[in-house]
Amino acid sequence: MYAVVLLVCCSWVALLCPSVQAYENLALNKSAFQNSVWRYYTGAERAVDGRYTDLSWGGGQCAVSYLKQTVQWRVDLEGVKYIHHVFIQYATNNRVWDENNHATGKFLGFSVYISNTTNKEDGELCFRDTNYTKATIPNPVNITCPYHGRYVIYYNNRTHPPYPEGYSDYTDTDLCEVEVYGCDVYTYGVDCKRCGNCSGGVQCNHVTGSCPKGCDAGIYGDKCDLECGNNTYGVECKELCGNCSNGEPCHHVDGTCPHGCDAGMYGDKCDKECGNKTYGVECKELCGNCSNGKPCHHVDGTCPHGCVAGMYGDKCDKECGNNTYGMECKELCGNCSNGESCHHVDGTCQNGCVAGMYGDKCDKECGNNTYGMECKELCGNCSNGEPCHHVDGTCPHGCDAGMYGVTCKESCGNCSNGEPCHHVDGTCPHGCDAGMYGDKCDKECGNNTYGMECKELCGNCSNGEPCHHVDGTCQNGCVTGMYGDKCDKECGNNTYGMECKELCGNCSNGEPCHHVDGTCPNGCDAGMYGDKCDKECGNNTYGMECEELCGNCSNGEPCHRVDGTCPHGCVAGIYGDKCDKECGNKTYGVECKELCGNCSKGEPCHHVDGTCPHGCDAGMYGVTCKESCGNCSNGEPCHHVDGTCPHGCDAGMYGVTCKESCGNCSNGEPCHHVDGTCPNGCDAGMYGVTCKESCGHCSNGDTCNDVDGSCPYGCDVGVYGKTCDEACQSGRYGISCAKACGQNCRGCNRFNGVCELGCYPGWTGTFCEKRSTYVFKYLLSCNQFSAQNPYCITTYTKYFIVMILKYGPC
Repeated sequence: MYAVVLLVCCSWVALLCPSVQAYENLALNKSAFQNSVWRYYTGAERAVDGRYTDLSWGGGQCAVSYLKQTVQWRVDLEGVKYIHHVFIQYATNNRVWDENNHATGKFLGFSVYISNTTNKEDGELCFRDTNYTKATIPNPVNITCPYHGRYVIYYNNRTHPPYPEGYSDYTDTDLCEVEVYGCDVYTYGVDCKRCGNCSGGVQCNHVTGSCPKGCDAGIYGDKCDLECGNNTYGVECKELCGNCSNGEPCHHVDGTCPHGCDAGMYGDKCDKECGNKTYGVECKELCGNCSNGKPCHHVDGTCPHGCVAGMYGDKCDKECGNNTYGMECKELCGNCSNGESCHHVDGTCQNGCVAGMYGDKCDKECGNNTYGMECKELCGNCSNGEPCHHVDGTCPHGCDAGMYGVTCKESCGNCSNGEPCHHVDGTCPHGCDAGMYGDKCDKECGNNTYGMECKELCGNCSNGEPCHHVDGTCQNGCVTGMYGDKCDKECGNNTYGMECKELCGNCSNGEPCHHVDGTCPNGCDAGMYGDKCDKECGNNTYGMECEELCGNCSNGEPCHRVDGTCPHGCVAGIYGDKCDKECGNKTYGVECKELCGNCSKGEPCHHVDGTCPHGCDAGMYGVTCKESCGNCSNGEPCHHVDGTCPHGCDAGMYGVTCKESCGNCSNGEPCHHVDGTCPNGCDAGMYGVTCKESCGHCSNGDTCNDVDGSCPYGCDVGVYGKTCDEACQSGRYGISCAKACGQNCRGCNRFNGVCELGCYPGWTGTFCEKRSTYVFKYLLSCNQFSAQNPYCITTYTKYFIVMILKYGPC
């Protein structure tokens, strides 16, 4: 549904159009925005909903904002449109619109912008009020805005006082309806007709539809709505069409030919003559072989200057025939193979020559002792070195000695004693050499035979191979189990297999194994098994045929495969060489070394873990009944398993088993029966949780802390540490070891620092703090001083110090 508005002429400057036109309301129900909203029913969208019968502020048909110094309202046309004019209906609060209406002063000074962004500064100022007064401002108002844009922005402000007379101090929107009339882009006229094809996609004139910068290629006319004709195309229809098929016009924009080109032309525009030795429709025909490589005619393919060698015809597309070749087909071919024609250009024979001929043109007879096809056959051994026939290779005067046959190429066989064979058929008159047979003695012995007349049988050669036809040897070795040059001997010396390299296993009674597969015919020695008796007994077995079961060897080790003994002893509770006997005599465990405890009524314990099947004797407890009961109250027996006392401990004892003695509790009080703690602390000189620790050497004999043993006022002389029970370390003495002994002291007393072993040489005094009085000075050269003592070397003797000083700088 389009909204239509009629614009009536009036005297409002720059506001009204002078004629009646019809445009679409582009703002209807589009998204709108204002920078503040007075009530929820006065949002920006109310100004584009098409309703403005109620012009009051609270009627729900107007966009109303708060009074502010700056207000802005805008509508998004959802794309760049051509705008003709804007219609604005202000809110009147349903009162007469004149200078007495309170609202008029708020609209004075308003502006309208057209922009492609939400920022008015990016767009065009369509209108700004600088002349209206409260008495003259119209409502509604029509504003002509011949611009393109996406956003129509209403703006007003009160930011730069003083204001003209009648202006309110603040402003707001109060817009009941804003209608934006115009067309989509690329339209013109009262009916919003589509623009023609303006150059570069430029918008046509919105009134006349003319294109300001001309037309796109292929189009002409004031409105660029006519296609090129008269065999033209392109910009301003200035280009001429090419040679389109059957005289059809080309495409009006790019000049292409829709159905191809006339014969001899190619290209999208059919404006190029055939090249690259082509002609005809679509240049699909290939030129013949025109003379000197010249092109044929681009339309009919004829050669204006004749043909190359080997070709003839108007188009030079026919090869020479009838055994001819060359220019104008005037040359005769040579002797080509199988009577084939020679090459039409140069006379060469493509598939060679007939027998006895050679050369590219097959016009030369074979020479150099050759004959046959391509002269590849060498002549045989003709008598006296004569040449053979160039075609069939026959020798005109027979063969040389030792040769026979038509071409004297066959060598005589191995005739007996080197006799010559028959010169025609090659037969041997007195038989063959060893290893050969046949009339011509040219066949080696077969069928596993060798020697004279092939009467000897071969041995057992590897993989069934034949032996040497002369001497019977096996070239690649023997079959499994055989050895010797002729492979006619079985393996021995306790061996078998290929080349007798495999050693037999442990066959029973030392018997030899089978020479081929190594199997033992009468079984294995004790401790071995398998067809070849090469596997030791396993799975806890031993002996003959591995039928005996092992005992309980230590750590699950296998027993000895022959006699069943255990190399590293037995599991706990078992003994004997074969670990097949349980411990006895009140022993148990590994090697039966553990003695049983005090089992009830003297019963033996379990041979593995030493447990007593029926409990312990009185006064004993534990898994093996080896633990003695503690001091249970009134001499009661303890629990037989964990040793606990059912009614507590005797006086002075504590702990779960009443085996711990109480410490030195204050005033001899009893300790706690479970953990041994003293309820009221320790006796003097004792400390710790159970008052069993003695205090160290506290200063002035003070008592230590009864919990951690620390001394409240430090340690006595000669000791240090938290509990004052550590003697001073070497080089320290006095209270808490706080003083350092003299550096020259030997055997410093940790109590008073006296040097009990005297002083080092050169020193004296109680603490070795004084030097001896005798000092001698000597002078030495520089090279006797080190980096550590660059100025003075001091040595000591039994009675005095010798100090050696450096003389002068080094």
